Amino acid sequence: MKKVSLSILMIALAAMPAQAQTATYYASHYQGQKTASGVRFNNSAMMAAHPSLPFGTKVKVTNRKTGKSVIVRIVDRCRCSLDLSQSAFRTIGSLKSGRIPVRITVLN
Repeated sequence: MKKVSLSILMIALAAMPAQAQTATYYASHYQGQKTASGVRFNNSAMMAAHPSLPFGTKVKVTNRKTGKSVIVRIVDRCRCSLDLSQSAFRTIGSLKSGRIPVRITVLN
């Protein structure tokens, strides 16, 4: 029953239109710490935290101002819209900005 529910949720999420949100990035002191999914956080990897998407979900994150995008895997929870690893954030924006407007598209 659990597998069926998860499959239905994944299908529903994939069918959702891209969501406009704001992205921030992880502070350096989280490097190497365990995430809510149990994996060790790596600021050099393409990882992200989201308040509700299932762990392991791959999402395309697009900077709404520049059009640059990156694909990340959800490995943690956050209270914000989306928290990216520093490497992922740097791919689509400058760490100096601290927060960027993004569009999130669920890929799987």
